[in-house]
Amino acid sequence: MLLKGFIYSLGLYFVYYLARNYLFQSSDSLLLFLALNSGTPSWKTAQQEVRQTMLDSWHSYEKYAWGYDVYHPIRQQGENMGQQPLGWMIVDSIDTLMIMDCKDEVDRARKWIKDDLDYKFDYEVNNFETTIRMLGGLLSAFHLSGNDDVYLDKAVGLANSLHGAYDSPSGIPYSSVNLKSGAGIKNHMDSGASSTAEAATVQLELKYLAKLTGEVDWWEKAEKVMQALEANKPQDGLVPIYVNPDTGKYQGNLIRLGSRGDSYYEYLLKQYLQTSEEEPIYYEMYRESVEGVKKNLVRKSFPNELTFIGELERGIGGPFSPKMDHLVCFYGGLLAVGSTNGLSLDEAKQQKWWNEERALDFRFGEELTYTCYKMYHDVMPTGLSPEIVVFNEDTTKEHDFRIKPMDRHNLQRPETVESLFYLYRLTGDVKYRQWGYEIFQNFIKYTKVVNEHGEISFSSLSDVTSLKQDGSPKFKDNTESFWFAETLKYLYLLFDDENKIPLTEYVFNTEAHPFPKFNTNEHLKTGWRRQVDESVKPQMRENQVNGKPKIPQAQPVDDSIEKEVESALKENPDLAKEGKDENKKKLNKFVKEMH
Repeated sequence: MLLKGFIYSLGLYFVYYLARNYLFQSSDSLLLFLALNSGTPSWKTAQQEVRQTMLDSWHSYEKYAWGYDVYHPIRQQGENMGQQPLGWMIVDSIDTLMIMDCKDEVDRARKWIKDDLDYKFDYEVNNFETTIRMLGGLLSAFHLSGNDDVYLDKAVGLANSLHGAYDSPSGIPYSSVNLKSGAGIKNHMDSGASSTAEAATVQLELKYLAKLTGEVDWWEKAEKVMQALEANKPQDGLVPIYVNPDTGKYQGNLIRLGSRGDSYYEYLLKQYLQTSEEEPIYYEMYRESVEGVKKNLVRKSFPNELTFIGELERGIGGPFSPKMDHLVCFYGGLLAVGSTNGLSLDEAKQQKWWNEERALDFRFGEELTYTCYKMYHDVMPTGLSPEIVVFNEDTTKEHDFRIKPMDRHNLQRPETVESLFYLYRLTGDVKYRQWGYEIFQNFIKYTKVVNEHGEISFSSLSDVTSLKQDGSPKFKDNTESFWFAETLKYLYLLFDDENKIPLTEYVFNTEAHPFPKFNTNEHLKTGWRRQVDESVKPQMRENQVNGKPKIPQAQPVDDSIEKEVESALKENPDLAKEGKDENKKKLNKFVKEMH
């Protein structure tokens, strides 16, 4: 009986495998997936599919590009960014392998990190990218491994090499840093300005490092950046995408939640969550920015009224651009977790702090995430999102968005599946899993590369709107590290029924590396306050009665002794008629009583 059951299950999976890979479009594959499971999908099976995709892709990388920072799956070659490897693939991906319980792969990656990874060489790296991917990856691996010092030792060494990036007059980090000399280096473009998102997306990593090592200096460097940025008092909490590291002042007027702006807003909320909601200053800044986004950046498309977030090329008050990067799709999940503080939606609604404002934020997050799903679902023939879309507000046109020729590529980005993960965790609504599975199937169908030996890799695409004449996808021949570090991790967790990384206990950095939440203490706590905006004229509150201003009355003040005496004489005229000596005695007695 057991053998028959096993053969039957194996047969079902074989039929499903053939249908998924050879017979059906992705939407049909989802229907088949539901049908074979009697209408109730086995999300454990979907999760294992994601895990197998990770292993297939990873094993090809191990065989053809092990240790290299860049992998070209079609050429089956790797290369480094500099003269030595940075661990761009291995360090960024190891915590995904840990979460997926890939023990052998983790062991090989750990050995490489221990024996081959050395950050002390003469090479200029981007401070932000190195922090979120390498430092973040090592810190997460340290925690998930049960505090294996191999990872923490490498993290501390790397952080020391990055230290000089923060040696600017304002505390705003320089764009780059030399790993050997430790010297910070200004951006070679944009008049030396640093990206706002890059400057404000190192705080989770530096604060967690300070927590683990006790080195308060890292905490202070993280805070100094935030203090300098906040001192600009950006209107409606919306910030231009460039900041001058010498002056700490914003440069230019372009405001957007896409590249160079995105994770500034993300880390406002996540700093608040990281320290167990004990630093309300960051939640205040986050809430201001949310209201600013709603007021200035949100529109509806025509004809289907998709909620989207546009850009302000000349700042607030300037013209509105309906352009939206796929990068912006992180924001739906951020709004959701910002509404509930990581609790489920039902639990959050029972809290004293739940209010209409949070409910509206959550709804906004749901609407935006649906828009991001449609950026996949509505794109033919691949069902994969382009890098950028331009939404339509013209009532004479039929489609909600269009795609410019230069924006048709897909880098297998994680932002949409990230938001689907958050919304499923917080609501339990299966539609988010279904949307995620559809997207996953499209990645499988159109980004899979199979070599002559049957080995599987996955590649970015140069065009999601068309195929080659033979029906094959248009590959870019590149696998980004965030395919491993983020996209597959979020998909795996989306289908996870065990709640492996609880949102009440963890916060993900912007590269999907989970850090445990912790409490502040006398050394690691908010060391700055928000400044009063002196450009805003103070407004006196008016007390009104029946709609008319009520002028406040001053409290009574005691009269001087002379006036008291004068008043006493008016009330007792007989005092003036009596003799001088007698009057003097009575007046002295009266004055004494006044005291």
